[in-house]
Amino acid sequence: MTGIRLQQEESADLTQIRAAGTGGDLVSDDDRSVAADSWSIKSDYGSTLDDDQRHADAAEALSAAANCRAASDYSSDKEELDAEGVASMLGLHSYWDAAYADELANFHEHGHAGEVWFGADVMDVIASWTKGLCFEISQGCIPNHVDDIKSETVEESDKYLSSWSVLDIGTGNGLLLHELAKLGFSDLTGVDYSEGAINLARRLADRDGFSNINLLVDDVLETKLNRQFQLVMDKGTLDAIGLHPDGAIKRIMYWESVSKLVAVGGILVITSCNNTKDELVQEVENFNQRRIDVSLESESMKGHEASRDPPFRYLNHVRTYPTFMFGGSVGSRVATVAFLRN
Repeated sequence: MTGIRLQQEESADLTQIRAAGTGGDLVSDDDRSVAADSWSIKSDYGSTLDDDQRHADAAEALSAAANCRAASDYSSDKEELDAEGVASMLGLHSYWDAAYADELANFHEHGHAGEVWFGADVMDVIASWTKGLCFEISQGCIPNHVDDIKSETVEESDKYLSSWSVLDIGTGNGLLLHELAKLGFSDLTGVDYSEGAINLARRLADRDGFSNINLLVDDVLETKLNRQFQLVMDKGTLDAIGLHPDGAIKRIMYWESVSKLVAVGGILVITSCNNTKDELVQEVENFNQRRIDVSLESESMKGHEASRDPPFRYLNHVRTYPTFMFGGSVGSRVATVAFLRN
């Protein structure tokens, strides 16, 4: 049960749930699915765990990787890596370049799409839940509970969703964009800082007939995009950024950059298996406060009236992911949370 995280509805203080691992110091490089099911390894940002505990969690997660794999349609033999080194490697550009070079080679040889991070079931939930959220907002509603919205016809879906501009940051192989395209979204852009990922995503989009998906090499922390989007998706990218050795600083950079990519009135949907819903909400509140403080400081120095409106506010979260009982608490391995750009 490695990677189970508390997912309580309105709890202010959540604690991480961890099952005892079986040990094991070495794992194969092919166990990259630790980046999906087993990203319960806390980053330095906001963590209450000391370094020894984080390393112990990493070893525990990696030793259980064989039983907690995300969906993948290939496997291969790799050199073995030290378990304690993988947590930081997952945050490195070079790691993902190597990973997608392997996946691109497997695509050319076998036609495989590669890893589906968090698993296909979770991706389906993200896509359908986000569709419902956007549909309600398009009708002028701010939903309180998206999971139970009424179903709409295909014609209604196309009418409302085709006008939404969508950005998927850290798109990887682009399969989430495929699912969104099937649901009626048509203005679709995917970016990733790994050129190999974008090459793979382009080949998959061409193979599957998604000619309307625009794919670009771009680092969200130093983005060169000069437009804003009504819907910005993040499935695991914030998790990877937090696992970088400089994760605390890079997470701050992430929020500064993403806030410029989401159009006013648009939404940001983040899916994480390293943070609970409440932790993500708290991180957004911290960013909001930093922006307000900077604005007030600027007002004091220049005499201009500052904006006291927070950039983001919590909108909703997925409540339908499978949950588990552990130690008397209910846990879920994934959190998907939506924020509205003010």
